[in-house]
Amino acid sequence: MVFVKWFGHSCFEMKSSKTVLLDPHDGSSLGLKAPVSKPDIVLITHPHNDHAGGRQIFENHGSIIVDKPYKINLDGVNIIGVRTFHDDVQGAKLGENIVYVVDAEGVKFCHLGDIGHILTPKELLSMANIEVLFVSTGRNIQLAEENIERVKPKIVIPMHYHINGIIFPYFPLLKIEDFVKGKPNVRYLNGSVAEYHKEKLPSEREIHVFKI
Repeated sequence: MVFVKWFGHSCFEMKSSKTVLLDPHDGSSLGLKAPVSKPDIVLITHPHNDHAGGRQIFENHGSIIVDKPYKINLDGVNIIGVRTFHDDVQGAKLGENIVYVVDAEGVKFCHLGDIGHILTPKELLSMANIEVLFVSTGRNIQLAEENIERVKPKIVIPMHYHINGIIFPYFPLLKIEDFVKGKPNVRYLNGSVAEYHKEKLPSEREIHVFKI
């Protein structure tokens, strides 16, 4: 079993035999609470403050920090970083973005970060059989939907969208309702934590909306 906790925006903790933290913000700059976690490893998709502002917190606590497309095995938790881009012009505007695939307890998770383009066949080779997909839905819903269809996960977890109290000066974030409208199998969770078991994954795709 893998416990997944959402700290708002694109920051998630995945806890199994090891604890993985993805895209830690610092809390205050976004108007959110800072993530409280003791991760073995921190994965950063790109250096923008809303995804990496909390990096120093966890460096000071001795966590392994990864911000490159490495392959890592951490006591049975397998991690693959896939080099992508934050825009659709090979990073010329916004730089690179690392997509992370995390295989824990037999469940394959994928965090797309702030990918700004449609996934290529080459990139998808490293992302086969993804079961749980974290995808940004706050800016370009059409892009999110296209990448979901290419990855074909069993569970979609939206992230990087407008929530009450968030401070986001770069552009107006869309709400979760903009993404889920008209979609089937939407589950609104009661809190910020969910459990994922290999044998209990749904046969039909579900969208899981976390609450903080």
